[in-house]
Amino acid sequence: MRRRGGGREQGEGRPGTVVTPSAEFPPLDEQELGALRRIGEQWRAGAHPPGPEQVPLDPTLDRNHAEPVPGRFGRLAPISMFTAGEPGELVATEPANTPRTRTGRALTRSRHALLGPPLTSAAVLYERMRKLVALPVLSSDLLSSVAYGPEAMLAVLVLAGGGALGLSLPLAALLAVLMVAVGLSYRQTVVAYPQGAGSYVVATDNLGARPGLAAAAGLLVDYVLTVAVSVAAGVHAVTSAMPGLARFAVPLGVLTIAVLLAGNLRGVRAAGNLFVWPTYAFILALLAVLLVGYARAGARGFEPVPAPAVPAVEGLGLLLVLRAFASGAVSMTGIEAVSNAVPAFRPPEWRNARTTLSWMVGMLVVLFVGLTVLIHLDGLAPKPEATLLSQLARVTFPTGPWYALVQAATALILLLAANTAFNGFPRLLFFMARAGHAPRRFLHMGDRLAFTDGLVALAVAAGTVFVAFGGRTQALIPLYAVGVFLAFTLSQVGMVVHWRRERSRGWRRRVGINALGAVLSGLVLVTAAFTKFTEGAWVVVIAVPLLVLLSLAIHRHYRRLGRLLALHPAPNGRGQVPAPLPGAPEEGALAESQELPQQVRHLVVVPVARLNRASLRALAYAASLGQPTLAVHIAPEDTEADRFREQWEAWGDHVRLETIVSPYRAVIGPLAHYLEALHAARPDVLLTVVVPEVVVRRHWHVPLHSRAEKRLRRALQALPGVVVTSLPVHLAE
Repeated sequence: MRRRGGGREQGEGRPGTVVTPSAEFPPLDEQELGALRRIGEQWRAGAHPPGPEQVPLDPTLDRNHAEPVPGRFGRLAPISMFTAGEPGELVATEPANTPRTRTGRALTRSRHALLGPPLTSAAVLYERMRKLVALPVLSSDLLSSVAYGPEAMLAVLVLAGGGALGLSLPLAALLAVLMVAVGLSYRQTVVAYPQGAGSYVVATDNLGARPGLAAAAGLLVDYVLTVAVSVAAGVHAVTSAMPGLARFAVPLGVLTIAVLLAGNLRGVRAAGNLFVWPTYAFILALLAVLLVGYARAGARGFEPVPAPAVPAVEGLGLLLVLRAFASGAVSMTGIEAVSNAVPAFRPPEWRNARTTLSWMVGMLVVLFVGLTVLIHLDGLAPKPEATLLSQLARVTFPTGPWYALVQAATALILLLAANTAFNGFPRLLFFMARAGHAPRRFLHMGDRLAFTDGLVALAVAAGTVFVAFGGRTQALIPLYAVGVFLAFTLSQVGMVVHWRRERSRGWRRRVGINALGAVLSGLVLVTAAFTKFTEGAWVVVIAVPLLVLLSLAIHRHYRRLGRLLALHPAPNGRGQVPAPLPGAPEEGALAESQELPQQVRHLVVVPVARLNRASLRALAYAASLGQPTLAVHIAPEDTEADRFREQWEAWGDHVRLETIVSPYRAVIGPLAHYLEALHAARPDVLLTVVVPEVVVRRHWHVPLHSRAEKRLRRALQALPGVVVTSLPVHLAE
């Protein structure tokens, strides 16, 4: 991942990583390919099962002459389910994805009506965003935060009385410097790391795995809180204009999260088209407020209106000023969204992403500083019954429909600002899963080429946080700054290390920009964690280390699994296989011996409860495999055991029978322990358990059967060297 810079820009001519469904299937490395060739040669040297040309039917489904054949689920035409691809290849068509059950088909039709028809894997290239769409999609969180960022800063300053509100101007100037510094840093990150993932990749590449995971954990927490805070602020904007809806705040918020989830499950491009106009409407509304507001202030000579007299409840000191600075810094959340989503841009990805980020930062600075100064000029102060932006809009537009339009645009963008998190959260989990730090299910792309599992996980987590805090914005904001500024700080420090190592043209200037961003971000991080710890920031301070530990545990599991399942390297000169992982020598040795068919020894075991067509079919299937076969019967008492042996002899005693008397009437436990004892006696023998399973056609028939085969499968799943084969027996009706 590390790259050396030259005289040109780092990202020039370098394509970004394309996020495709193939990420679930990483290729073999050269060492594994060598081991694969070695094992293949040993297959050819010994006895092995019939080759592809010897199978008893045509695996191409006779695609040139296939006729529809009747079946339980209607007329199935193989040629309509598959089309011819390359030689020896079939391509599944859309009907092949349709469930066979009536309920499954109904659910599939409903899902397609809500989310749209499935997209082919090749469509991933067309699902990317152009700049005009990416700007509102990725900036909705960043730009919407100016609706509550200035208010969060003033809400702290007002604790020292109305006279302290004037400090908002120098704090806004300092925050503008921080915004520009962090924005310039992420511009450089986009160019240096066009594969995306932002702070996580930067910190991992330059500082190590644990700092990278800390940055990722901070971002994950930030994305969850982005959804909760944005929805809470949006609902607050709605209830400020319509107080009668205040008692429905929590249900409205949960409904909004569900709508956002459904919109993003439709895919990147569909979600982008859905959320474009609300963002642009909000930008135009705020620009209108600023233009009219400054025109009105200019008419009175830019003389500030005196702020209302507010009694002080705290003394004005450095700690309070730092708290206000940290609270106002929440306006920067979402600035890292572009660096996480570089592969979602159209080519050239890094250039389009950098341009979009520049526009985002520029608009953020203009809107944040402009609103803060205008609030000061109009002499406004935070009130519990109305947001500052609502007060400002009412002062700016005292008559006409414009106040309602501003409030509607603000409420809409705040409700939809969480879309940025819905774009970044699944992608970050994708990159973490690809590195083995998150469950691999987050690599999977749904039928609309969206990361379905990541989207659902974000919606559930954000909904839980929103409900737990009652949908109150001020209760959620103290949790907000710690995670995101942890990621900012680690990203800035990582870029300092990156430029010092690369030493490409202009590296000293870039180090200076990143170092400034790191210092300011670190200041916000420490201040927020310290001053807001008792207000709720302790949740994030605890959650981030726990997420890091969880990610490390996941990585250890996948690393151990990979080493156990990986193809072994070529033996050394003495023909020995390298030692497996400590603590699992048997697993490594067994895996090596079972890679060749001529070294696998079988025993087929058939549990038989009673002699009927299902059990006889299972016995016939086991005997047809041509391997040693053993039947096992569990009897509750000796009388039943004798009776079953008589029936077995009447059948002809074609397969050896072992009868186990279970005086406590348990079946699954004794059978599982018996198989475990068989395996312990001969670990080199692979036990294949053939379990007949009666398949019923109607759901209400299921409770009428004991489903012992499912319980047996669960009991045997943990036994090594045991394969459970289910033989379905369909009832003719």
